[in-house]
Amino acid sequence: MRTITIKPAAITHNLSQVKALAPKSNVLAMVKANAYGHGVAAVLPALQQADGIGVATLREALEARQLGWDKTIGLIEGAFTVDEWRQAIEHDISCVIHHAPQLEWALEQIPPVDSATRVVWIKYNTGMNRLGFNNQTLISAAKSLHDAGYQLILTTHFANADNQDHSLNAIQIQRFNDMISTLRQTISTNIKGSLCNSAGIVNFPEHHHDWVRPGIMLYGSAPVIDQSAYTLNLQPAMEFSAQIIALQTVQAGDAIGYGSRWIAQQDVKTALVSIGYGDGYPRVVNEDAYVSVIDAINQQRYSCAVIGRVAMDMIVIDVSAVPESSALNSKVILWGDAPHVDEVATHADTIGYELLCRLSVRPNRIQM
Repeated sequence: MRTITIKPAAITHNLSQVKALAPKSNVLAMVKANAYGHGVAAVLPALQQADGIGVATLREALEARQLGWDKTIGLIEGAFTVDEWRQAIEHDISCVIHHAPQLEWALEQIPPVDSATRVVWIKYNTGMNRLGFNNQTLISAAKSLHDAGYQLILTTHFANADNQDHSLNAIQIQRFNDMISTLRQTISTNIKGSLCNSAGIVNFPEHHHDWVRPGIMLYGSAPVIDQSAYTLNLQPAMEFSAQIIALQTVQAGDAIGYGSRWIAQQDVKTALVSIGYGDGYPRVVNEDAYVSVIDAINQQRYSCAVIGRVAMDMIVIDVSAVPESSALNSKVILWGDAPHVDEVATHADTIGYELLCRLSVRPNRIQM
């Protein structure tokens, strides 16, 4: 059976780690992309100690409201159309404003005084060069919004926060700090700031400002390149597992799988596992990829190499170390505590974010 097991207690634990790292900041917990593949409905109850949640689309925001989330919702790319702006007002959603059309909608259709949409996150392009006003246009936009009665949160996004030593980090921090100082001096001392994503929370504790925006670390994945999830005391919130459905012995010289790229150098005990790229396990894992097998009789754990090419519905693993009497029907952990999703991502030359977000609908989902 293909199974995705979500562990809300791990998310609550990881949120507590965020709050310990940024004790003076409000927390906007990111639940975009279906809570990084974990499922918004499963995740929201575990985030009750957050001050708000962040989403990428209006549809995600409305889903959270329908599920009963009554705190702040930040629409981090803002409204895409004027109709979405109207819906944001209707459902008390706080929006990022990052370019001229959004600014125009906000100035033409001002929410009621008590509306959460009166709080806007004005985006400053400090070097990521995706979204945001530049140095010349941001001050004017901020003044227009403030004069119209909006409460402002200046925000930006790091390009390289995962690498603490990257030279652009210091430039982005300085630009952000200079801008928020200017805004507070020339417009209002009540303007808030939000600089740090997960990696920034870990790497730049002196620059947390009023709001931090954790994402991947809430789900137990390491946001920085020089520390693991374990050293950061983050717990994986997902276990992706399957089952051994067949056993065989492959003779020396025989090949396994599409392309016949893996050839046995000696007789090898192999197992067929009911999982593949059709479920979200990456096709491109290298020869270092492994899974954990929990044998069906005594529950002992074995590390088993993935051999041959990953297919749509199946993978083959080397179970030479697993007792043959207990291998069939044994549970196979694709990622969870070991291997960690970050390890699998390394073997697939990608990042844990992608693996979590691209899981298919085929695996059965359960919640611990």
